[in-house]
Amino acid sequence: MIDDEHPSDQEDDTENEALAEAYNRGLELQKAGDFKGAEAAFREALALDPDDSGGVSVRLAAMGAETSPEKMPDAYVATLFDQHADVFDEILVDELGYCVPLLVRDLIAKLEIGPFARVLDLGCGTGLTGMALADCSVHRTGVDLSERIVELAYDREVYEDLYVGEAVEFLKDFEEEDGTRPGWDLIAATDVFPYLGAVEPFLKGAADRLTPRGYLAFSTETLSDALLQGRPYMVGPNNRFAQSEDYVRTALDKAGFDILTMDPITVRQEAGDPVPGHLVMAQMR
Repeated sequence: MIDDEHPSDQEDDTENEALAEAYNRGLELQKAGDFKGAEAAFREALALDPDDSGGVSVRLAAMGAETSPEKMPDAYVATLFDQHADVFDEILVDELGYCVPLLVRDLIAKLEIGPFARVLDLGCGTGLTGMALADCSVHRTGVDLSERIVELAYDREVYEDLYVGEAVEFLKDFEEEDGTRPGWDLIAATDVFPYLGAVEPFLKGAADRLTPRGYLAFSTETLSDALLQGRPYMVGPNNRFAQSEDYVRTALDKAGFDILTMDPITVRQEAGDPVPGHLVMAQMR
């Protein structure tokens, strides 16, 4: 009898089963309040999956077992959005009450800026921000880590260009086919900072790619001073990054931006509770 499955495939299956078992055990122990047991299980999962497609490092930080990483693992973000792509809009808009793209459009009208010749939408998702900015922009480029999400954005036909990639790496490395490095008049990042943690690399990349006096629009999530305890950013109870207002203001100033507005907003709902944050419009000096 010939076994069609190669030994390497069998080993991969075994490792995947062990990873799933350790990860699920960690979730169950965390839910039960056994944080030491959960930490041990999550560390076991992380050893089996160094790329951290399950976001174990983020959960460890949320439990206080590790310091917050500077950003979420790319493999985790891509996996998370690939898995939820088909119900992405339903979850984000209908269940979580997310409307930041529309708030950005309203802010553009309020500030009387635009229209914009070229817009870069980082973390574009299925195209909600692209749709919101369609009437005040000519050329829109969308970028997202999830290949499945980008496919859905393509179907909306609101972007002239779409790319699969990580936001900071795209800002740093992207070139046109002829080797030129394009600039944008407006860079939007409506749900990126909750996956970043440290914002300096992103702001430097944005400053390098904006046209003179170009604009940067983004949202953040934040927590109370009692929870932040003086930290510039941290992984919050919902396993997303929160940044302090002072940290974001200081980082923008150092990166060469003037803040036009930084308004407190409710970013979304989480288990029926409002998630506080800020809506920011900044301009290159």
